[in-house]
Amino acid sequence: MEIATKEQLRGAFLRWAVVTVPLILLLGFASSRIAPAGAENRWYAALVRPGITPPDWVFPVAWSALYIMMGLALAMIIHARGSRLRALAIVLFALQLVLNLAWSPLFFGMHQVWPALILLVAIFVAALATTLAFGRIRSAAAWLMVPYLAWLCFAGLLNWQVGKLNPNASTLVPSSASAQMSF
Repeated sequence: MEIATKEQLRGAFLRWAVVTVPLILLLGFASSRIAPAGAENRWYAALVRPGITPPDWVFPVAWSALYIMMGLALAMIIHARGSRLRALAIVLFALQLVLNLAWSPLFFGMHQVWPALILLVAIFVAALATTLAFGRIRSAAAWLMVPYLAWLCFAGLLNWQVGKLNPNASTLVPSSASAQMSF
């Protein structure tokens, strides 16, 4: 039995990254297209937004960077074949990703501000568990998840403030009569 060279290990990691990064980016993009977000969403445009709300262009840039880091972290874990925790870490990652992908349709499409905040808390707990499991396998993979955890905290704060500033957000009717969810 031969030990793999550094180049072989790097190549195997890169093969996984070529799959995981685009896949996670594609899933994130698909989730964001279920219901228009930002300026494209008349319901969201009608909300009173907190002063700390970034400009609309920040969100796709931030999420693209976060999804790339998440994809690289997942590739590191998939590549860690000898770890006993690998399967659990992958399951936790999948769980937090499914929860993550449900947030945009819940908030922007269904206009459910408070349930979206509860979902964000669940996403954070699952992402934290994922990060801790990743850390037991590859510390670099865990560090790649830290910006995501920070962004989830910021998103939770924004979500909470939107709820406080718009107590009747779920009943707010956009100025034009059309469905907000599109498939």
